[in-house]
Amino acid sequence: MAKQVYWLSDAEWRRIEPLLPRGRKGAHRVDDRRVISGIMHMLKSGSRWRDCPEVYGPYTTVYNRFNRWSRQGIWTGIFYALTGSTGMYGSISVDSTYIKAHRSAAGAKGGPSTMQSVARGAGKPPKSTR
Repeated sequence: MAKQVYWLSDAEWRRIEPLLPRGRKGAHRVDDRRVISGIMHMLKSGSRWRDCPEVYGPYTTVYNRFNRWSRQGIWTGIFYALTGSTGMYGSISVDSTYIKAHRSAAGAKGGPSTMQSVARGAGKPPKSTR
């Protein structure tokens, strides 16, 4: 089963080509259209960068370009040129499964309780909880 790949159309490419950085020092960049199409495909599919189809080039190149241009703010202009929106909103949502509680939040600090319960002190049979 062949993977469905995404390629920027000629009209889309004409809209974003002037926004790309030019004249920077360093190694010669590989085909921008191929790498940007790969980035768009990965963002659209939501899969891991490692699963990027080989037609877009090495996944490390695709990821590094996305990461570097994200830090420089280049994607904001590109997304606006393609969609008419930057995709940034005034509020954020945090998945609570990722947030770690401090170790003392669960009572870990201080060790186990050494006080006897009222039930034990009164001569009643012990319960399954402390």
